[in-house]
Order: sequence, then structure tokens, then C-alpha cells
Amino acid sequence: MTIELGLMLAGMLMIGFLAQWLAWRVKLPAILFLLLAGILLGPVSGVLAPDRLLGDLLFPVVSLAVALILFEGSLSLRFHELPGIGKAVRGLVSYGAMATLLMLAWLAHRIAGLSWPIALLFGALGCVTGPTVISPMLRTLRPNARIANTLRWEGIVIDPLGALFAVLVFEAVVSRREGHTLGVFIATVGSGVVIGAVSAWLMAFFLRRQMIPEYLQNYAVLAAVLLAFSLSNVLTHESGLLAVTIMGIALGNLRGVHVDDILDFKENLTTVLVSVLFILLAARLPWPLPQGMLFAGFVLFLLAQLVVRPLSVALASIGSGLSWRERALIGWVAPRGIVAASVSALFALRLDALGVAGADALVPLIFTLIIGTVVLQSATARSLAIWLKVAEPEPRGVLVFGSDQVARAIGKALDEAGFRVVLADDDWDGIRLARMEGLTTFFGNPASPHAERYLDLTGIGRLLSVSTHRERNSLACVHYRQEFGRDKVYRLRNLTPLENTDRAALAGNLLAPPLFDEQMTHGRFAELLQQGWRIKTTRLSGTFDWPHFIEHYGSTSVLLFGVEEKGVLRVVSSRRELEPRPGWAVIALVPPASRQQPTGSAG
Repeated sequence: MTIELGLMLAGMLMIGFLAQWLAWRVKLPAILFLLLAGILLGPVSGVLAPDRLLGDLLFPVVSLAVALILFEGSLSLRFHELPGIGKAVRGLVSYGAMATLLMLAWLAHRIAGLSWPIALLFGALGCVTGPTVISPMLRTLRPNARIANTLRWEGIVIDPLGALFAVLVFEAVVSRREGHTLGVFIATVGSGVVIGAVSAWLMAFFLRRQMIPEYLQNYAVLAAVLLAFSLSNVLTHESGLLAVTIMGIALGNLRGVHVDDILDFKENLTTVLVSVLFILLAARLPWPLPQGMLFAGFVLFLLAQLVVRPLSVALASIGSGLSWRERALIGWVAPRGIVAASVSALFALRLDALGVAGADALVPLIFTLIIGTVVLQSATARSLAIWLKVAEPEPRGVLVFGSDQVARAIGKALDEAGFRVVLADDDWDGIRLARMEGLTTFFGNPASPHAERYLDLTGIGRLLSVSTHRERNSLACVHYRQEFGRDKVYRLRNLTPLENTDRAALAGNLLAPPLFDEQMTHGRFAELLQQGWRIKTTRLSGTFDWPHFIEHYGSTSVLLFGVEEKGVLRVVSSRRELEPRPGWAVIALVPPASRQQPTGSAG
């Protein structure tokens, strides 16, 4: 049994990784592949039987995992951001979400025959989207900035708020089932709120005063979350999920508490937990489904997609300033995700143990809604966005970190070549000069929390870190690896290879591919510009190819970028040689003594 358990857990970890990797490759939410893997391993093949494998440990394992998932989601909610997210988002996460809940509950009661308590619970879980399913879809969908920001903020805010509301509905259902009075329900909710708030305050107290060393902070928070969850459940039954949700919201909004590293750790841990948890939960689905449940789930999904979501968006976006095209796309995109799947499975386990009628239908209906919305919207949203004319083109643009002469010259050349360019820096003088030259700018550090909220990356797909600050260049590259990919971030050296000794070198994981040739540094680039060198854009042809360019402008010319005939930007790096071909446009730094451009070339 021990060997079987160890092998199955290791196998689920690997299958979870493969599902996450496949989702990354095809740019779809990972939850889809995780659920499908669980269904194949469980009800289809019978290889994985979670109840037999884990036995009495199943409920505690699922409970603790869901507690950590809810804490991680609620930790990201910032109250100070709520007033600035726009009227549409506020409507979607308030009365829009309430309208969705009530409509889904009514439909579940009428179509699936669920009792009103279970139907309300279905509605509460079915109105939650979340950043883990929205973000991958937005990368594929690429809508305009207003749509992207609305959907992204809706997912971020409704994730913890929806979970909180679902927990409150669950508490009410359980209290009613167990014959508890209203006073017991209020005491249960109050206990969860108090324990969560006190736990957050105590953790903040220790963190503010540096009483916990940095390398133990993640461990301490993890232990505190699980302890708060378990203690709350012991003191007042079923209040643990509410406690950890309140703890996350409180800890994330207390002043003087830096939770970025904690949040990063929880996100990584949540990825592992979600991967294993969803495979386990999907493997427990009954097959075949209860009579009529598959049909009811399919009808509920269609009505949620075609009726409920468009109506709630229409209601929530009144007076928001969104066009009808933008509202139409927002009304189509609402994939359900982690909270709906994990919390529904946990609630179903508990309600089934209490003998609540209809509890066995909750998970199949929610999972049908998840799979249906993810598959349909992933397959159709991009085409719909193009048809509605609210889609952005391929992310060919460039974010340039820096605003001095070098950054402005590079940005100007790329801008004139037809690429969207944004110069970002916290040097006001440089930003002012860039604006005077007609460049789009962002005043602030591009790796700051301010940039996460206000820097518009629509159409941007690369980062060039060319500021005079060596360490900040590297930090910006590390920050944007997750956004653009490791192969789409570059830095301009501040030290030559001879100067970059072991004492001066940065750790390898902080380094991005260096721009241009081996000897090109920021100082050398700036010096060449001051000597009269200029950046030249020229279209190559069969009669004027790259060797002719070198012959004409001089062998000291430095190739910076190449633009293929289809408009694809190629960045020159010392780690990747570039051979321009006829039909390409080349962007190069040429010496002042070069002759005039020959007849027939463009630039």
C-alpha cells in the first residue's frame, strides 16, 4: 500500500506537470487538461481511485489544499485598487455577480431539480472566474486594452469575493441542515472572521518587526494558515475556509507588510496543489453520471453561456462607457476555474457526509460548466474578437526600459519601422525628451507595482532593458520573463566582458541575453552616438543585400535588428547570430563617414 501510494502520488505530480506544460504550449487554461487527465485516470480507465488510495485522508488533504488555494487568492485582493478599476468591473463583481448567482440558482433548481440550498450553492460557485483561467485566455484572445483590463480585474477581484460568498452560502446550508439557529450561523461566521483577522494581525506583527528571518517567512505563513484553518474548524464547525479567506484579505491589505515574496511562494505551491488536487477530484467523478445529469449539465452550460453571462454583463456595464462590441465580447468570455472546481468538490464531500439530497450532483454540474466554458470560449473568443473588431494584432511591440539618448534612439528607430514602442523609466528628464520626440512613454519603473496596474502592454511582446542601471536592467528582465517569455527579454551590457569579472558579475539566473555584438555596452553605444554615428533602416534586395550594405556603410557598422518581410522583428544578440536576407529591413548603427544611401534602397 505504501509503495502504491508513493507511486501514485509521484505519477500524479508528473501528469500534473505535463498538463501544466501542455497548457503553456497551447496557451489554454491548465485546469482543462488537469480535469481531462483526472477523468481519463479515474472514471474512464479506473487506474486511479482516490477514495481507495487515500481512505480517511482524502477529506483532510482536500480541505487543507483548498484552504491554501483560497488564502493565496484572497491575499492578492487590494482594497486600494477597487476604486480605480472602473464602473464596469465594480458592476460585474457586485450586482452583476449577484444577478449571475440568482439566475444560475434558478436554472439549476428548474432544470437539474436541485433543492434551493444546493442550487444557491451552485450559483455562488458558478459566478466565479479567476485569474488562472482568464490570464491564459487573454494571451490567446488579445482583445483591446479596455476589454483586457475589465476581464483581468474582474477575475482578480471576484476570485476571493466569490469564494467568500460561496463559503457563506455553504455555512448557511450546513447550519440549516444541522438544525442550527440563526444565532449559531452568526457565531460561526463571526468566529471565522475573528480568527482570520487575529491570525493576520499576529503574522503582520511578527513580519513588521523582522522577528522571523526571511528564509522562514514562507514556512511561517504556511503553518499559520493551516493552523488558523484547523483551529477555526475545531472551535466552530466548518468556519475554517472563511477564516483563511479573511486572513488572506486582511494580511494583503495591512500596511507595512511586504507579501510579494510570500505571494510568489504561495503561487508556486498553489500550482502544485492545483495540479494534484484537480486530478484527484476529477478521478472521483461518478461514471456514468446520475441519470439525466449529463443533459442537465449541458443545458445549464448553454444557458449560462448564452443567456446568463450576456444579461449580467449588460446590467453591470450600464453607463460604463464600453461600446456594444466590447460589451458583447465581455459577455462571451467568463471561464470558470480553480475556486469553482476545488471548493465545489470540498463542499460536496461534506454535504454528502451530512446526507444532503442533491449534493452528489454539485460536482458534475460544476465540472461540466468549467469544461464547457473553457473549451467553447478558448475555441471561439479570438474569432469573435476579430469579427467584432476589438482584437489587437500580434504582440509585435517593444517595451524599452530607459529614456536616455541610447534608449530614445533605439525606440525611435523601432517606432519608425512600424512597431509599437513604449519607453518606460523613472527619469523625468529623459521621459520628457522622449515625449517631445513623439514616443509613447510610461513614467515609472516598469517592474513596479504601479506599472502592473497602469502600464498598458497591449500589443507589446518584447523587453529591451537599456537603462544605465545595470542591476535594474536585470531585475526588469527577470520580472518580464513570465509575461513575454525567456527568449523575448534582452539587456544592453553596462560592462564589457573583460570588466565583468567574477566579483562584478550577477548570478546567472538574473541575466538575460545581451543585445548586439560582444563589445557593445551602453557606454560605447552612447559614445558612438555622440561621435555622429546614426541608426539607419534600409530595405535589402536582390541587388543590395547585406554584404553590399557592409561594403557601402563600412565594416564597422553594427547590426541591431532585422525585420522580416512579414513584419517579424529579429533582435541581434551576441548569443544568436542574424543573417539578414533580401526582402528584410535591417536596422543598423552606421558610422558618420558612411556614404549616402544608394539609389533603390529604402530607409
